[in-house]
Amino acid sequence: MSEQTILIADDDRAIRTVLSQALGRAGYNVRATSSASTLWRWVEDGEGDLVITDVVMPDENGLDLLPRIKRIRPDLRVLVMSAQSTFTTAVKAAQRGAFEYLPKPFDLKELLAVVGRALTTPPPAAVPTEEGEGERLPIIGRSAAMQEIYRTVARLTTTDLTVMITGESGTGKELVARALHDYGKRRTGPFVAINMAAIPRELIEAELFGHERGAFTGALARGVGRFEQAAGGTLFLDEIGDMPPEAQTRLLRVLQEGEFTTVGGRQPIKANVRIIAATHRDLRQAIRAGSFREDLFYRLNVVPIRLPPLRERLEDIPLLARHFLERARASGLPGKTLDEDAMERLKAHSWPGNARELENLMRRLAALYPQEVIGADAVAAELSETEAAVPVAGEARAPETLEQAVERHLTSFLGAHRDGMPVRDLYERVVAEVERPLIRLALAATRGNQIKAAAMLGLNRNTLRKKIRELELPVVRGLS
Repeated sequence: MSEQTILIADDDRAIRTVLSQALGRAGYNVRATSSASTLWRWVEDGEGDLVITDVVMPDENGLDLLPRIKRIRPDLRVLVMSAQSTFTTAVKAAQRGAFEYLPKPFDLKELLAVVGRALTTPPPAAVPTEEGEGERLPIIGRSAAMQEIYRTVARLTTTDLTVMITGESGTGKELVARALHDYGKRRTGPFVAINMAAIPRELIEAELFGHERGAFTGALARGVGRFEQAAGGTLFLDEIGDMPPEAQTRLLRVLQEGEFTTVGGRQPIKANVRIIAATHRDLRQAIRAGSFREDLFYRLNVVPIRLPPLRERLEDIPLLARHFLERARASGLPGKTLDEDAMERLKAHSWPGNARELENLMRRLAALYPQEVIGADAVAAELSETEAAVPVAGEARAPETLEQAVERHLTSFLGAHRDGMPVRDLYERVVAEVERPLIRLALAATRGNQIKAAAMLGLNRNTLRKKIRELELPVVRGLS
């Protein structure tokens, strides 16, 4: 290959040496400096085919140098390295024109691969840079798993691609969705969130797309849906796996055609939103079970982001704990710190509730314990009740009863309507919610045989057929 020159700026002599040797062995010419000013002089003189720069240097921040480099040499690729390893660093690097962001410590093989891509990939169109961005950190963690999420989110801030966020409850799916909005192209528009699991299924279409006056009983005036509310911004569809089939069909049509109609309306409305979806469910399993459309899944799953549970990033617990204690102090609770033994005790917990469980624990410790430095005994005492309720690995968990499941969902539903929204026909709604999966699963268990399904359910066959029509359940015949 022709010899290409790589410019390195890092105030750490050891890193400059390691990079110079590795890149030299790979056949590149290397020039290294400890200052941003020297790097800038080289760039101004037209030297170098690629820049590798640290963020924090004695004379200037490498991120502040990036826009100046891109202005005078827009095709010059820049790789940014940082020991800060924060979400904000990754986003700033991407939005200011960096080809790639690499957290320290880095893997040499990965760095060489990135260098190769940077030198062979055609330059993209110019990307506008952001100004005046604050230092707030919406996502916390420096583990390898979180660094990969930072890099993915940073790349997505310059696009409008649809994103699917998966992860257990409490892992921060809405935080990531808000970060994609707040740091993205649509940050000046609204961020509108809707939880599919908290809205009665017969109201979801009206909630999403709006409705015309008289479209259904109780529709006394035109209602603006979430798509219209989010115009110019981002629509976050939380718990998308709970979306009923009829709403899935309408959403798919919006994604395909870029427009929608209100319930009871005829005039198409342009859908000017970026869609971010999230779920804790396994949607591929839902597709196999017939409860989620496969074509909709692929429309939503353009860029998948999996958020790891807290047990997979235990090294982030001290950072998260301190962050949550500081947040508790800012809300008026006493300021507290944790000693090393307390931190180790936190790392030994399984965290079924993930970061949300950790935040709740930090608030309890701040509120209930008088000492300024919290020790392991206090942490163990607060965790003991939780751990007693959660089975250890290999131990059977008591299954949730139907009554408990219904109570949990009703509590969530009623809690979502504390803003005064009238709740009508609750009894019929709950019965319908139970009927639908009950009949669907009975039909699946009998391979579509309605006579056997009716016998299993203790219903008359005509009654079952009527229920199937009313609930619009698909019937597959001829299975054996």
